[in-house]
Amino acid sequence: MLPLPLFKGTSVHDSWSPYWGYTQCQHAFGNAHLLRELTFVAEQLHQDWASQCIKMLLEGKGRVESEQASGRPGLDAATLARWHARYTNLIGLGLAANPPPSGGWPKNKRGRPRKTKARNLLERLQDHEREVLTFGYDFKAPFDNNQAERDLRMIKVQQKVSGSFRTGGAKWFCRIRSYISTLRKQGQSAFNALKQAFLGQPLLPILPPVELLSHNKFSGCSFLHHFLLLFSGYNATKVAYKFVSNL
Repeated sequence: MLPLPLFKGTSVHDSWSPYWGYTQCQHAFGNAHLLRELTFVAEQLHQDWASQCIKMLLEGKGRVESEQASGRPGLDAATLARWHARYTNLIGLGLAANPPPSGGWPKNKRGRPRKTKARNLLERLQDHEREVLTFGYDFKAPFDNNQAERDLRMIKVQQKVSGSFRTGGAKWFCRIRSYISTLRKQGQSAFNALKQAFLGQPLLPILPPVELLSHNKFSGCSFLHHFLLLFSGYNATKVAYKFVSNL
């Protein structure tokens, strides 16, 4: 059984439409994906609103990192209000620069409106403002989902190199990777952790104080192990429901 329907944290992803079907958790955009799309609009379509949006997101990322370093729990209401006003203004400029044609949007083979890439991006930004700016409202939510993708990458590399896993191989590979990944996130040396494991005195990761799942009690390490194990048999670029949880 997939653990994802039981996940109750904040899922940070690239806004693939099936992800929104998981309603038991909160959602946030992986803004690295947005930055790439905005860069395309700014550089290839020469639309200034996209450049300004990139500037706003990066400034916001820097502000949040500064506040976190100072030990503050979150941004003040006045700052969030300014973000909202600036964001809304930029989306308005973008919509004005990408109006629908006079005869309406042409239809594709399925009868859906065939809008431009810029217009689709703008409507997504307009509909999901809170998800785009989640990193400012909730400091536990990261700016992007790069960490989740890094955690998945090695098992896909292993598959490309060997083609498949032998009996039990995927289970042990994922168990070792999840153990190392968890300890690294907690500031431990991977080399020292493996050394202690071979000596029979393994370092134990600090477990999160709250349950992330409603029915199964996964620690951060074992949850990642189970998640990676699922992807030993799937195409991560098509099926991966990327999320980041603070371990």
